[in-house]
Formats: sequence, C-alpha cells, structure tokens
Amino acid sequence: MISPRWLVAPQEFKGTLTAAEAAEAMAKGIRESSPEVVLDVAPLADGGPGTVDALLAGTRGERRRQVVRGPLGEPVEACWALVEDGRTAVVEMAAASGLSLLAPEARDARRASTYGTGELMRAALDAGCERLIVGLGGSATTDGGTGALAALGYRFLDAKGQPLEPGGAALAGLATVDASGRHPRLGVVELLGATDVTAPLLGADGAARLFGPQKGADAAAVDELEAALAHLSAVVGAMAVGWPGTGAAGGFGFGLAALLGARLVPGYELVSRALGLERRVLLADVVLTGEGRFDRQTSMGKGPGGLARLAREHGTPVVLFAGCVDRSDGLELDLFHEVVDLTSQAQPGEPASKVLCEAAARWSAARLKGGR
Repeated sequence: MISPRWLVAPQEFKGTLTAAEAAEAMAKGIRESSPEVVLDVAPLADGGPGTVDALLAGTRGERRRQVVRGPLGEPVEACWALVEDGRTAVVEMAAASGLSLLAPEARDARRASTYGTGELMRAALDAGCERLIVGLGGSATTDGGTGALAALGYRFLDAKGQPLEPGGAALAGLATVDASGRHPRLGVVELLGATDVTAPLLGADGAARLFGPQKGADAAAVDELEAALAHLSAVVGAMAVGWPGTGAAGGFGFGLAALLGARLVPGYELVSRALGLERRVLLADVVLTGEGRFDRQTSMGKGPGGLARLAREHGTPVVLFAGCVDRSDGLELDLFHEVVDLTSQAQPGEPASKVLCEAAARWSAARLKGGR
C-alpha cells in the first residue's frame, strides 16, 4: 500500500505562532495520530513575517542581525539575509517596523515609522548586493515608506524647509522631497517590493482605510492618514498611486515604486519559486495550510490564497486551518476544499500550538478513517 503524502505549508498565525511553529504543531499532531502519512513540511510566507526564514529555507544564504529603530523609535534587533552568494539581500520590514513589535495598547498608526526598515536596506546596500528584496507585510506603519527613505538619505521637508516628524500623520505638512543625499547604490541595484496584498494606496481597500484600524487608528485617525497619503502622492506626482500593492505595508509599496523605482511583485510568488512549491504540490495528495485569520484579505495576495489557487490548478485539495473566520462580505470560501475554524476548538488560555496540534490530529484521523 502506498502511504498518503501531505504537504504541510501554513503561514504565520499573527501574534501567536510563526509559520515554522505552526508547521511544527500541525506536523506533530498528524504524526501522533496518523504515523503512516508521509509529510512534506514547508513553512509559508508572502512578504510578511517569516519571509526571510522561508527564503533561507529554499535558498542557500547567510542570516545577519542588526539593531535598528523600531516602529516608535525604540531599539530592536532585526534579522535580514544575504542569499545567492551575496548577490541578493532580503529585508523583512516586519522585523524592524512590524505590528508584532508593539503591544496592542502601544500601537499608533499616526506616528509609527518605517525608519528601521530603511536601516536594514542601507546595511544590505553597503554589503554590495545586486538585488534587494523588501518584504512588505505585517507592518505597524502608515507612513508611505517615508521613514525608510529617510534612513536612505531622502529628506521630507515642510514649507519652511524643516524635516517632518516621523509617521504618516506628519505627511499632511509635506512640501518638498529632497533626494540629493540618497544612498549612491540605490541607482544600481535591482529593487523588488514583495507585497502580501494587492491593495492600492488610497480608497476603501487602501493603506489607511483597510489596514489602519488594526494598527491602532480610530475613525478620525483613518481619515487623517488617508488625507496625508493622498497629499504625499500629490507632492510626489506619481502615477503609481493606483497600482496593485502600493497600499501594502501602510503605503510602503507606494514609496518604493514612486520614489525608488522598485518593481512590486507578489511575495508569495517569490517564496513559492524559492521553495519549489509547484513540484511539491504535484507530489502531494492533500495540501494543509493555515493562517491566524481567514478573511477577504486572504484572496488579495496572502500566501494561503496563492497556495490554494496553485493547488486547484493541479486538482489537489487544500484544507485551511484558521485561527478565526471572518464571514463578512468578500470572503472566498470556495478557495479551499475545507476550512477548519479553530475558534470553536480552543479552550480559554490554551496555547495556540496545542490547539493547532490537536486540530490537525483530529482532522487527519478523521480523513484516514473516512478514506477521503
């Protein structure tokens, strides 16, 4: 008898489990309940948290660490990577400017800055990379990437020629952008922004209105940030404002594309190629993925959505383990063969890894018993 082969490829469960921890928990549950299953484990990322780890798993490289400014100016230690014999650098903005670096009560979408991500980019440029990939996802910021560009030598000035305060709200006072001191290697590297969403800069599905509330912005702050980002785009005079992905990471995608000439690409596709996911899907009987929240953003460039589409092309069923399911308008339930909602299975105070492990064990046992 041929043993069933399953691909286990979850993304992070934001705020509770990294992609690697989630994959380990799912694999542990399956091995305990269904040891006959052959598992292929591939933690997933899409430009957000875990992108550096995922690319290092699929490409030989070197991890580096650096202390930089966090989203509100506090020092944080962040990782980045050199892969392909140092030719390509990978920076993950979540490591320096991420939402997970702040307690919920400390989140401040008006003031949070991407400056620390710019410090990582500067280190990568100084290391001599030929290509720089910036993972755009999991941000605490809504500053259009201006903080990162400031770390790279740009100056964002008010009408009196004074530098603006950090954060998106201050962009309302922007008068001019001075690029005379920008890092000299910005003009010679290939720059890619790896987006985890297809959102535009402005509007209902844009940086401020769709993502601002999860970063601590109330209704008034959302309106303020929307106006500030619109003003930024007007001062820059760029046509990139409506491009897919410019709203990623609080508008960081816009800053990269409009001011640095970066190419915005789906982060999931970069990781998928590095991990050889298409080949691994073809070899699998079932694909098991997961994320903390299944909502309409899942189909807007998130890893599980991309993996589901890839698997569907090859006729491989995909099961999603979701920390919670938001069934509001825009949810594409038909993306997945089955959705396991963990909310009803968790006990108060129970560790997320235990909940996911036990859910995977129950699901695998039921599938094998039912012969599905």
